[in-house]
Amino acid sequence: MSIATNPQNHFVSLKIETDKLDSVVSPDLKSEIVFQNGKGVKNLVIDLSEVKYIDSSGLSSILVANRLCKTAQGVLVITGVSESVMKLITISQLDSILNIIHNPNEIEDFIIMDNIANDLSQEENDR
Repeated sequence: MSIATNPQNHFVSLKIETDKLDSVVSPDLKSEIVFQNGKGVKNLVIDLSEVKYIDSSGLSSILVANRLCKTAQGVLVITGVSESVMKLITISQLDSILNIIHNPNEIEDFIIMDNIANDLSQEENDR
């Protein structure tokens, strides 16, 4: 498998260990995303630092992860985005939907803050 799974305190990191996130790798990524979601993981980080090319099936996998995380009241973070992958994300107008964090040191703080915001929002809705 070309995906390394690394559980952290507040999230699970999925590192794509190939230079192409395409129709060959995307089914494995989707399976891992669904598996992690089924285990109750609500916060995912997808590390694309080795990815130089992504196609529509790769973007679809990322969107599945984004939807599942949001449904679970969590968050998806994308990191390690190369210039070529960022161009495709921007052209697809997904840059306004996805949480892309370039500095890995900021990821955990972002996730914690997002979870606090979700908890506060849920408390407001429960009132």
